[in-house]
Amino acid sequence: MDKIDTLITNANILTLDEQNSIAHSLAITDGRIIEIWQESEPPASVRITSNTEVLNLKGKTLIPGFIDTHNHILMYSLNKNKVNCSTPPNESIDDILQRIKVKANSTPKGQWLEGYGYDDTLLKEQRHPTREELDQIAPDHPVFITHISSHFAAVNSKALELAGVDEQIKNPQGGFFGRDKNGRLDGVLHEIPALEYVQKVIPVPTVDEMVAALGEGSKDYLAQGITTNADAGVGLFLGESELEAHLIAAQKGINPMHSQLMIIHTLLREGEKFGNFTAEQLNEEIMNASNGKACLDSAKMFQDGSIQGLTGALREPYYNNADVVGELLHFQEAFNEEILDLHKRGFRVTIHGNGDRAIGSILEGYAFAQEKSPRDDHRHRIEHVQTATIDDLDNMQKLRVAGSVFINHVYYWGDRHKRLFLGPERSRRISPLADIVKRDILFTLHSDCPVTPISPLFSVWAAVNRLTKEGEVLGPEQKIDVVTALKSMTIYGAYMNFSEDTVGSIEIGKRADFAVLDKDPTNVDPLEIKDITVEATLIDGKKVYEKQGALLG
Repeated sequence: MDKIDTLITNANILTLDEQNSIAHSLAITDGRIIEIWQESEPPASVRITSNTEVLNLKGKTLIPGFIDTHNHILMYSLNKNKVNCSTPPNESIDDILQRIKVKANSTPKGQWLEGYGYDDTLLKEQRHPTREELDQIAPDHPVFITHISSHFAAVNSKALELAGVDEQIKNPQGGFFGRDKNGRLDGVLHEIPALEYVQKVIPVPTVDEMVAALGEGSKDYLAQGITTNADAGVGLFLGESELEAHLIAAQKGINPMHSQLMIIHTLLREGEKFGNFTAEQLNEEIMNASNGKACLDSAKMFQDGSIQGLTGALREPYYNNADVVGELLHFQEAFNEEILDLHKRGFRVTIHGNGDRAIGSILEGYAFAQEKSPRDDHRHRIEHVQTATIDDLDNMQKLRVAGSVFINHVYYWGDRHKRLFLGPERSRRISPLADIVKRDILFTLHSDCPVTPISPLFSVWAAVNRLTKEGEVLGPEQKIDVVTALKSMTIYGAYMNFSEDTVGSIEIGKRADFAVLDKDPTNVDPLEIKDITVEATLIDGKKVYEKQGALLG
């Protein structure tokens, strides 16, 4: 056997290979697994030198590093320097206003005040903050605070003024400007096309600031055992500079994770920087610029908004809003043609679809592309898949379309989906994992961080238990087993990323990307899975995170 860089012993190794094998020790050289043993120690014939690092896990569980296929790490990282408007800790609009007022008192007049995370349906007032309220506590600063879904925002008069938005403004396709009972702008921006009016005048962080933020944000991801991560919309808000920041952070090791980059589709249109690129050309550029630590994931699109914001596009009206069905963001014909263009250029396409009408529209677009230009193994995806019907899932199976499922919705919004948005019958089928598994559709789970906290083990817990925040089991028939849930965040994620030959399971020849857990998720009460602690994270065989007191090795 060649030299051994790292030897892991006395471990409970869940390989998550095809046989779900259990092992107890392994060897790593040059960042790859070179041998795996059933015994707790390697055979006596194995040569260990003074340069071999020995990690004695003392019975702790080793699993493949988690792969989160959909979140917004740059947004999350930049939010760490903004006002926290979430619930908790804020229970009312006044709580949010007081936090913004404190920030205003320490910020020079004229500078922007930004906040994040408010949820109108959790606030005491059950509504969005208004322009007038924000004017009262920050009359000398433009204010912009985003909703927890990132599909809405509340702004004050100075922000609207700087954006050139006045009372005569017309609603953009796929979005609208909120108005009060007198028809006056109330400061609430609904959906990304409306948000963009204000976002384009907010000073953009420098690339260096974004790189530094990614360094801080990635520490939180590593502490959750994530070794491969996908930013689901690079360029969505800050354009090409977002990609530049990701590449620098990867190339310099400031973000140690392997990164999958979903490039927003507008940057891939004719006349834009990457308008003439094939997927292969863009991936090569990303790989070269990041020293191989980042790669192209896909072209990212949106076709609707948020269920909890009533902008997810449904076939039937919302439960308590009989005249509301949401809106598609793209007209179908143009949508089909853009998907076809990306498809023909070799891009895997990933499209946000929460409502079943949006999901149907996305599938129509994929079918159109495949009919016009058949392509094997495209692995096109639907993001979130919240309200997919049985017919939608049958079509996903037929078209070989994968799904990245926002399972955390069950816990964080399940109760409100039942009472406010979807009603009892539709709500029990959100994130229909059992139906997905039954059809052998490739799927993964994701956090959509910062929409919900980053935690693969929480997502596994949510998929296995389907508990809501108020303690109800929502759609028990859609539960999946623990091993399948773990695979959805490891080897299935690798398949989703076209990297199943190199990561996702613990097998000889694959990258040594691991998470060390204090307990075995397959051998605890399923209700305890979310409370399991990540003790350490290894990427390419190197420790990139170790919990204080874990003392591995």
